Amino acid sequence: MSAPENLPEIDNGLLRFLTCGSVDDGKSTLIGRLLFDTKTILADTLHAIEKTSAKRGMEAVDLSLLTDGLQAEREQGITIDVAYRYFTTGRRKYIIADAPGHEQYTRNMVTAASTANLAIILVDARKGVLPQTRRHSYIAHLLGIPHLLVAVNKMDLVDYSQATYEKIKADYQAFAATLGIEDVTFIPLSALTGDMVVDRGEAMDWYDGPTLLDILESAPPAHSEHDEPFRLPVQYVCRPQDSANPELHDYRGFMGRIESGSIATGDAVTVLPSGLSTTVKDVQLAGRSIGSAFVEQSVTLLLADEIDISRGDMIVKSAEPQPTVTKTVVAELCWLAETPLEPSRRYLVRHTTRTSQAKLAGIAYKLDIHSLQQVDADRLQMNDIARVTLRFAQPLAIDPYADNRGTGAFIVIDESTNSTVGAGMIVAAV
Repeated sequence: MSAPENLPEIDNGLLRFLTCGSVDDGKSTLIGRLLFDTKTILADTLHAIEKTSAKRGMEAVDLSLLTDGLQAEREQGITIDVAYRYFTTGRRKYIIADAPGHEQYTRNMVTAASTANLAIILVDARKGVLPQTRRHSYIAHLLGIPHLLVAVNKMDLVDYSQATYEKIKADYQAFAATLGIEDVTFIPLSALTGDMVVDRGEAMDWYDGPTLLDILESAPPAHSEHDEPFRLPVQYVCRPQDSANPELHDYRGFMGRIESGSIATGDAVTVLPSGLSTTVKDVQLAGRSIGSAFVEQSVTLLLADEIDISRGDMIVKSAEPQPTVTKTVVAELCWLAETPLEPSRRYLVRHTTRTSQAKLAGIAYKLDIHSLQQVDADRLQMNDIARVTLRFAQPLAIDPYADNRGTGAFIVIDESTNSTVGAGMIVAAV
């Protein structure tokens, strides 16, 4: 795969983004157009979708087939599961999540949004802002996606009308203001014809803003919105046993993925929940010393003092703002399972690398997914989103999700089936 010739070889880092919107707004077609026009489709893949399109009697290639991979989706012409695609241009690498548009697949959209740094919310130019557009915008905002891009699609079906685009833009801005959504960018385009996706085309000379690809190429990478303190949940304590190498007898490395911030040899650190402090003796990656490391790297830390540390503990910088160690949190919970939440049952909560038993202490309210109003609830069904209070058997070192998505998120697990039944975003400690 090669990058378009007009793009310089610059690395702007990985961008994870999500496409969402109402049914038939053209999400899958847009991704297909993006991959096609950036010349990042393999020849055999293109040949396969050309054959499928011909079987359906289509004159042009159905680019939505690049993401609608499930058989049920191909039969119905809709996206059910979250489809992921990976591609790269000369400037950066991308992971695209294509979320389903139907209301009953809200849980799939939540899953896709949890790791995205930008969301493309498609709006059909003929229909304007629909209830599902509002729902997906709300969920994207709730899950802390920092950048929203509203793409007014199918402009070719409204004769590329600037007035239609401006009305949809005004309607969405009025709705966004009620939710406190501030970072919104708008673009008119046609995924079918390719106008304003990668190439500008000639149909919308009244729009002088960037193309979709231009916006994606220049979007800020993850963890760049604000300074984040160092957080390393310990995943494994490395104690090599090699009788032939006596030097390894004293080796004790604490391995994990850096969720935020950076670390360097000599930094003072604190281990939570114990609160014990020491300094970093060495930072290692793949068995060699690297001196320093940053967010999303998986590293091994060697510490100056022998401290009792185990899986699930968190290492933080002593001089930076500390997470809160607590057994009770208020959180936004999305229920993912077909089996309803049982308020009297105990569940497992996995937060970073620590797993603890948890019990529901109360439901403040549930979100009415149609009106986006808060309503009373005593239990949760699949796809419900609610403000809840949870109590844990073990203390967790947490940050509010709004401050740190890595240490502010958790999943809920059914002990009897080991299935993931819920996903939560911490609002505050209690």
